[in-house]
Amino acid sequence: MLQTYLIVLPVVFLAGLVDSIAGGGGLLSVPAYMAAGLPPHYVLGNNKFSSSFGTLFACRRYHQHGLIDVRVALLSAFFALIGSFLGTSAVLLLRPDFLRILLIILIPLVAALTLANRSLGRENRSQHQSRQRKYSLAALAALLIGFYDGFFGPGTGMFLIFFYTLVLKYDFVTANANTKVVNLASNVAAVITFIINGKIIYAIGIPAACAGVAGNLLGAKLVIKKGSAIIRPIFIFTMALLFAKILYDMLLAG
Repeated sequence: MLQTYLIVLPVVFLAGLVDSIAGGGGLLSVPAYMAAGLPPHYVLGNNKFSSSFGTLFACRRYHQHGLIDVRVALLSAFFALIGSFLGTSAVLLLRPDFLRILLIILIPLVAALTLANRSLGRENRSQHQSRQRKYSLAALAALLIGFYDGFFGPGTGMFLIFFYTLVLKYDFVTANANTKVVNLASNVAAVITFIINGKIIYAIGIPAACAGVAGNLLGAKLVIKKGSAIIRPIFIFTMALLFAKILYDMLLAG
C-alpha cells in the first residue's frame, strides 16, 4: 500500500493543481492509478472520487472571490449532464475512432488560435453580449461538449474553457471558474454511479482526495493571484498532453 501511495498521491496533487488552473488533470492522474496496478473500473472510480473533492474546493474558492457567473455555470452544468447521458448512450452504438481523428486536427487548431490571439481571455467582455445570446450559446455548447464527455471524454474542461473565452468573451479566469461548476456536476453523477457499483477503494480514494484538494486549492490560489498569465501556458501544456495521449492511443490501436 505504501508503494501505491508513493505513486498515486504526488501525481494526484499535481493533477489537482493542473486541473484547477486549466483542466486536464485526469491526463496525469489516470495513468498514475494504472501504474499503481488498479483494475480499469477502479482506476476510473477512484479518479472521479478524488477529482470531485478537489473540484468542489476549487469551486468554493472561485465562488468566494466572485469569479463564477453562477447562472451561466449552472445552466451549462444542466445541459452538460443531458449531453453526457446522450453521449454515454451513443457510445454503446458507435465507435469513437472518428473522434480521435477529428481531435488530431482540432487540438493543434485550438492551440494555434490561443497562441496567435494574444488578447484571448485577457479581459472579461461577456457583459457586451445579450443575456439571451449568452444563455443560448452556453446551453448549446454545454450540450455538445457534454455529449463529447459521455462519448469520449478527454479534454472536456479545456474545450469548454476555450468556448467560454472565444465565443462568450469571458477572460480565462472566469471561463475556468465556470467550467469547474460543470465538471463538478458531471463528476458527482459519475461518483454516485461508481459508489453504488462498489468501484472505489477508499483506502486509496480518501488520501488521494486529500491530495487532490490540496492541489486544487494551490492552483485556485495561483489563478486568483496571477490570472490569465498562468492559465494560458498551462492550457497549452494540457492541450499538448491530450494531443500526445490521443496520438499514442491511435498508434497503439493501429
